Parts: sequence; C-alpha cells; structure tokens
Amino acid sequence: MIVNAARTNACATRRRHHVWWASRLGNTAGVILNAVETGTRVAQSFSNLRRYGLFVSLLAAACALAQDVDTRPDDPKVSITPRPKPPDKDAPKQSELSKRPASIRIDTTLVQIPVTVTDPLNRFVTGLEKEHFRLFEDKAEQTIVQFSSEDAPLSIVIVFDTSGSMGAKLQKSRQAVAQFLKTANPEDEFALIEFSDRPDLVVPFTTDAEEVQNRLTFTQSKGKTALLDGVYLAMNQMKPGKAHNPRKAILIISDGGDNNSRYTESEVKNTVREADVQIYGLGIFESAGSRGRTPEEMMGPGLLNEVAELTGGRSYAVDNLNELADIAAKIGIELRNQYMLYYNPKNQARDGKYRHVVVKLVQPRGLPPLKAFFRLGYYAPSQ
Repeated sequence: MIVNAARTNACATRRRHHVWWASRLGNTAGVILNAVETGTRVAQSFSNLRRYGLFVSLLAAACALAQDVDTRPDDPKVSITPRPKPPDKDAPKQSELSKRPASIRIDTTLVQIPVTVTDPLNRFVTGLEKEHFRLFEDKAEQTIVQFSSEDAPLSIVIVFDTSGSMGAKLQKSRQAVAQFLKTANPEDEFALIEFSDRPDLVVPFTTDAEEVQNRLTFTQSKGKTALLDGVYLAMNQMKPGKAHNPRKAILIISDGGDNNSRYTESEVKNTVREADVQIYGLGIFESAGSRGRTPEEMMGPGLLNEVAELTGGRSYAVDNLNELADIAAKIGIELRNQYMLYYNPKNQARDGKYRHVVVKLVQPRGLPPLKAFFRLGYYAPSQ
C-alpha cells in the first residue's frame, strides 16, 4: 500500500513538473513568435520609412528648384541665335533686283522673213541654200543668222465669204477649201471665219480639218460683204495664246470688195504690217465687162492684192470656177515650199518705226531667172 502510494505521489509530482515546463515552453514560444512578428513589422516599417524619406527628399528638391525658378523671374529664356553672316558685297545689287518687276526683257530682235521662189513658169523652186539669198533692211545689208527650208507647222485662218453674191459659187468654194486642207501638215491647226454683214468665228483653232469642212457644208449665202472686218478678226486670232505655231497664214476666199466693214482699209493694212502673218487671196471676180458690178466689187482685186503683197503672200484672181480648187491646192503647196530667213537687225533702235525689207537672189548656175516673194517689212518694237 505504502509503495503504491509513493508511486502515486511520484507520478503526480512528475505530472506537475511536465505541466510547468510545458507552460514555460509555451510562453517562451509565444514570446519568440511575438518577437518574430514584431521584427517583421519593424522591418516593414523601416522599409516604408526609407521609401517615404526618399519621396520626401525628392519632393523637397523639386520644391526648392521651383522656388529657385520663381525667385528669378527676369532670367532670359534659353535660345540659339545663328551666327551672323559676313556682309555681302553684292547685297545692294540683290536688293535693287528684288524691287524690280518680275519680267524678262530681251533686247535682241530676231526677224523672220518667209520667202517663196518661183521660175518664169510660176513653178516653185526648192533646193536653194543660204548663200543664194541676200537680205536688206532700209538698204543696209543684214547677216542671215538662221536659214530653214523645212515644212514647219502652220496656224491658218480661213476667211470665207458667205455674202449674198456668193450663192452660186459656194459649192466650188467649199471644194477649194477641201483641196487646200489636203496639203496640210498633221501638226497644222485651222480656224474658220465666215463673213457677210459681219464676221463670225465659227471654228476656233483645231487640228481637225474635217471639223472645218463639216461646218462649211451648212453655209448659206446672204447679206453684204464685211471683208475688212473679216481680215481684222483673223489677225486677232493670230495673237499669242490663240495661235500655237510660229508660222501663220490667212487664206481669203471672196467674190468682191468690201461694202459693210467698220474698219477702214488703212486700219487693216497697218494691222497687217505689224503682224508676222502671210495672207493669200482667192478672188472669184466677175469679168471687167460684166454689168451690175458695184464700185466695191471693181476694187476687190486691187484690195486683195495690196493686203497679200504686204505680207509676202499672193492673191489669185479666178475667172473660171473650175480652176478654183487647183489654185487653192497650189497655195497650200507654196506654204510647204518656203524658205525662212532669220536675222538680227543692225538697227537696234526701239522706235516703233516701219522697216523696209528687200530680199535679193543670187542666181544659181543653170537655172532660168528666178523671182522671190517675201514680206516687205515690219514695225520695230517700241519698248
């Protein structure tokens, strides 16, 4: 009994010791865990403090910089100024040039003279060279600087009479225009003016020759004859911007003189002299002994002749209507077989005066006497 009691007391004592140590160990573990948690929090807090301190430092630096800028409001802004260029000796000249109007003035005048050469049988003579020509302006011989005998493109205005007296002649006149157009160069351009009481531009410049012929198909004759107005309107079509080729010609088909124009003969002749245009005439005139011819009709052949001769062209009087188409074709061929002479006048005065031109031929060996048809002069520029 005593032994069992002693064992019982010893076991109880040992239990109490185990409980006490377990309690101590539990407390110690809790303390350690609390310490670990506390250290972790402290480390996190310290890290946060470091971050916060860095942010505060940056913020303070920014504020200080802003304050420094604000305290210097008068400091100039930073800019880059290019180094100044050294003075240019030609600067005054350039300044003067910049004040001048934007225009180009060419002080050298190049004059173009078309020449047709025929033999005693009125046949065209081709194959001549520059040395076969001598050119004079106001009796002073000039130097031919350029020479050409090529078939250059033409700008041609056909001035077609549709007055009342043309009634029976219209069909043959249409056929004459058709034959003339057959001699055309593919690069030629044509315009058509019809005139009776007044002139009318019915076909502006076009390279389509059929358009001209189609328009003539519906032509009717009526009214009086404003021939001079028709020529004046044709000259107006030859201005730059309307005619596009350097060579220009006018073909007039009419049966009489003028009796209804606003422009006078002298006004038209002056306009013709000023322009670089050749004029050819087909005059379908009644015979001199025919009754009923008006004074204007009697003056018709002379008027066409004078206007054509001024330009280096020619006028043909047609007595037989059946010959009209052949003569028209001959004019077309003549325009394809011309010589072009170019020269710089020795008289460079810009006085606006008329200069008379003469072309003389140096007779080639083995040929019969030749005749030259050429433009008789031109007006010098006035400025």
